[in-house]
Amino acid sequence: MSDNKRYAMVIDTRTCVGCAACVIGCKTENAVADGFARDWIVTHTSGTFPDLKMDIRSERCHHCADAPCVTSCPTGASHYGPGGSVQVNADKCTGCKACIASCPYDARFVDPRTGTVDKCTYCVHRIENGTPTTACQEVCPTDSIYFGDLNDPKSKVSELLARRDNYTLKPEAGTDPKHYFLR
Repeated sequence: MSDNKRYAMVIDTRTCVGCAACVIGCKTENAVADGFARDWIVTHTSGTFPDLKMDIRSERCHHCADAPCVTSCPTGASHYGPGGSVQVNADKCTGCKACIASCPYDARFVDPRTGTVDKCTYCVHRIENGTPTTACQEVCPTDSIYFGDLNDPKSKVSELLARRDNYTLKPEAGTDPKHYFLR
């Protein structure tokens, strides 16, 4: 795994239909506890009737470059991993919830089976084993989820972000998230 990678995820809000296949794929791939999810679907409506616009977003940890969860973790359990992804080392996690309190995206939860924090990992276990996609991307029936390396100008995520209007959530938080939404 090269240290010069910068992983990101891009969601196409024009094609996402909110089917939640990504949620099920993630739960299955990562054996997520019943009643919890590492990713979820949000529907956002904006405008004034009759000129309404609706975005359907597949959301998860935003794998921020300046992640408050990493700096607030007293044990170092929350840390930067491959490609700048934000990871949790369950062996170091005490379940104190400092990272949960500091995350502006509500992307973390305490796994009731272990008492440790859980969240999206960008499926780095798959990436490190040579599978080029995350579980959520692999199962998306509308091909609305893209994962790749922002440092590679020929990657699909780089190409999409260069040519399509896009946004991140809560830019005012100053976290430099790596989870983008296409308009």
